[in-house]
This record gives sequence, structure tokens and C-alpha cells, in this order.
Amino acid sequence: MQVYKELRILTARPIKKEYQKIKHHLYGFQSVKKKFSTGKWLKLVTEKIAIIKKRKNIPILVGGTGLYFKALTDGLVKIPNIPIKFRNKIRNLQKKVGQKKFFKQLIKLDPLINEKINPTDVQRSIRAYEVKSYTKKSLVDWFKNTKAKFDDDDFIKIYIDYPRQDLLENISTRVEQMLKQGAIEEVKKFLKLKIGQDKTSNKVIGINEIKDFLNKKSDLSEVKEKITVKTRQYAKRQSTWARSQMMNWQKVNPKDLKKFLKKI
Repeated sequence: MQVYKELRILTARPIKKEYQKIKHHLYGFQSVKKKFSTGKWLKLVTEKIAIIKKRKNIPILVGGTGLYFKALTDGLVKIPNIPIKFRNKIRNLQKKVGQKKFFKQLIKLDPLINEKINPTDVQRSIRAYEVKSYTKKSLVDWFKNTKAKFDDDDFIKIYIDYPRQDLLENISTRVEQMLKQGAIEEVKKFLKLKIGQDKTSNKVIGINEIKDFLNKKSDLSEVKEKITVKTRQYAKRQSTWARSQMMNWQKVNPKDLKKFLKKI
């Protein structure tokens, strides 16, 4: 989400001082009016890596979205675009029957996906269901035919593993800072652009919560609480992803990071 130029505060983009210390790429270049996908990011980052390596420098990739890293290290599955109406139909089904029953229906529809997805993982369950329903082909089969652009040993993979309490405190502090830095004004400007609901930028945490505040549906303390809860839920999903998808990454406590980097 840090690709969006209009959402600097909500996405916690690097500040000017950080840009001055070291060259940053692919931050704040994309308009919120346009769709942005993992595929587009993969194309851009692959090009940037080639340019940086040509200059005899070492590219360092940072971020929190596990799916993007997986696309880079394992390759991107070229699944056909699924119409939004079809996708909404599957989402509505999941909401109607509940996750437990929905997952059972998914396993009947696509037995290959069993044990590949956590039964409580709503997003991945919905994705597997819509892919199988629309393409008549399991996600498992789609992944089998995927080729990576890089070899696995091209990367040194480091996962900064924050202790839970530290992470929760950092999230609370970040929410306070966002509001002090002008997140409400940022959302006001965003809403004036009248961005379509199909655009990825609408998923940025804080937009809907601050929108409710501006529409007098909630007060500032409720906004803080809602953004904090949503961010914690997001962090939990990322941790779950890391445990299942990043098992071969080196997990490092942030306190030990400097010491660890000296060994590389």
C-alpha cells in the first residue's frame, strides 16, 4: 500500500530523512485512482533489481506483505482475472453460511486444497473457492505450473520477529502518530477523489474508520480503537502467513538485528 502517493501517512511511508540516508524505490509513485496488483509490482521490482545490480549495488527488499515476497521468490501464478461480480458472489456465500461450513464446501469442491489452507483462513478459502469455481482448476494445480524469476539462493531471507507485546505497543503508538501527523486530512482529500470500490487503495486501514468519524458515526476515541484493532488483526494474519509460508526464512528478534546483520 506504500506505493500510493496520496496516502503517505496512513501507509507509514518512509520520511524524508530516511530517503536521504539511502536510495528508496517504488514508494509513493502510484495514483490511488488506478488498480495495483502483485503482478504489476513483480514486474517493476524485477526491473529495479536488475538496474541496482548493474550498478554493482545490493538491492534490499523490505515490507510486510508476504504474498509479494512469495511472488518474487516462488513466482506468480498466472490465474485469469475473475470478474468482480463472480468474486462478490463467493464472498456473499461465505458470509451467509459462515467460515466453518464454507470451508467444508470448499473441500468438497476442491479436495486438493485440503491441508493446504488453514480452515479459519477466510481470505485464502475464498480465493481457493473462486479460482476452482471459475477456472475449473485447483489452486494447487495452478501453483504447480509456476516458475520463479530468481533462484532461491539469490536471496538472504530475514523475518524480523517482534515479540507480541512489543508489536501491540508499536501499533498503538503508530495509530496515535498517524492522527497527529494529519491522517484525517489525508482521508478527506482521498474521499474527494471518489475512488471506485474496486480499487485496491480502498483497502488501506484507516480510510473507512476515519470516514465514519467524518460522517459523525463515531468519535475520535472509537476511530483510534477501530484502527488499532484492524491493524492488530492484519499483523496477526501476517504472522500466520509467516509461520506457514516463510518457514525457511531466518527469524530474528529486532534487538538482535544489528548483531545478525554483521555476520552476513
